[in-house]
Amino acid sequence: MAKAELDLVDLLQPSPVIALREAGKVYHTGSISYEALRGIDLTIEDGEYVAIMGPSGSGKSTLMNVLGCLDDLTAGSYRIAGQDVSKLGDDELAVIRNRRIGFVFQQFNLLSSLTALRNVELPLVYAGVHRDERRERAIRALEQVGLGDRTANKPGELSGGQQQRVAVARALVGEPTLLLADEPTGNLDSTATRDVLSLFSELHSQGRTIVLITHESDVAANADRIVHVYDGRIQADEAVRS
Repeated sequence: MAKAELDLVDLLQPSPVIALREAGKVYHTGSISYEALRGIDLTIEDGEYVAIMGPSGSGKSTLMNVLGCLDDLTAGSYRIAGQDVSKLGDDELAVIRNRRIGFVFQQFNLLSSLTALRNVELPLVYAGVHRDERRERAIRALEQVGLGDRTANKPGELSGGQQQRVAVARALVGEPTLLLADEPTGNLDSTATRDVLSLFSELHSQGRTIVLITHESDVAANADRIVHVYDGRIQADEAVRS
């Protein structure tokens, strides 16, 4: 194949959702420096379900913050859906965090005074979506996670698993291309953990790209691929199943 044809093929290929190259992150505290990430190369394609696994202090949380555009690199590069994050301003990064990425955290981060519906609506309020549209989209997101009958309940009236489902609905309401989940089952019992992981598997089957941060091997085993991080480096990158 001629070079011009190869170049055209490259242009037609969709960019990976995540592309890290020689990524490094160093934190400075006074005269002390700590290298949290060291030469990370990581590519995640559209529709993949990847678990990033490692013990406390391995660098996985720093990696999650970088992937979520919550922290920047001190070395290397990060492209999200083909965009070089280092070249984006604060407003552009805010748009990416609000529209392209859905976040799910170990702490549900729900507002106790608001109903499930209002909690899910919040990202759309900040995005300036009209009230009728955001209500419709929030109801649809809650139905998607199996809580269409709990729209009027406040977090204190829901189980831990249900609260996490509300948090997932809130992450989905902006219709992001990437779902980042940081230890999403850390505060759940075994039954609620199974329910939330089942939900992630269902979302993945619908074509969502999911990156799950965890230190638990049984949780990571639900993904299709596990990236093992240790001392700020990728120690192994293995397919769980094809």
